[in-house]
Amino acid sequence: MDSARQQANERFTIRQKTTFMINRYVVAEALPDGSEGRVLAFAEQKRMTLKERMTFYTDESKNRVLFTARARQVIDVGAVYDVRDAADNPVGTFRKKFAASLLRSTWELDQPGSVAAVGRERDRVVAVLRRVWELLPLDLVPFVWPYHFDFTSGDKQVMSVDKKIGLRDRYLVDVASPDLDLRLAIAQAVALDALQSR
Repeated sequence: MDSARQQANERFTIRQKTTFMINRYVVAEALPDGSEGRVLAFAEQKRMTLKERMTFYTDESKNRVLFTARARQVIDVGAVYDVRDAADNPVGTFRKKFAASLLRSTWELDQPGSVAAVGRERDRVVAVLRRVWELLPLDLVPFVWPYHFDFTSGDKQVMSVDKKIGLRDRYLVDVASPDLDLRLAIAQAVALDALQSR
């Protein structure tokens, strides 16, 4: 997946694959009929590590790394995540704004010299209900009601992430800004699932 080709893919799906100790995600083109097209990336994130890292491969064979997203700090709720290409060149960063996220999850996305955006949960009521659910002793029962994020720069839409109803996590991502590198968009969208409870 090269940078120029990524810019042509403005809509994609993310589907979580349920495993015990590793979060796995399949990122695919979203076809007009709602089905998945070709795989754009396959992501893995080990759970319960001191320093978070997500690795994105070309596919499930994991033969070739496309890019990574790594936390700068060890176990920090406001950690900055660096997204870097396969040659370790910087693509951009994202981080969760801890204080702003207490009632409504808020993220900052930055692609230096190009795009800077803030992403917030769209529905305040769902955001509060999700937090109440997380406080209850229902760890084995997932919060199945869909939640959505809108990333904006000023009054301009940059990207939206819509969770679909279901027991398995599945998202539809729309990238509105032609300047946003899709590697950064994919990393941020996967983080909304993998790191949401941090």
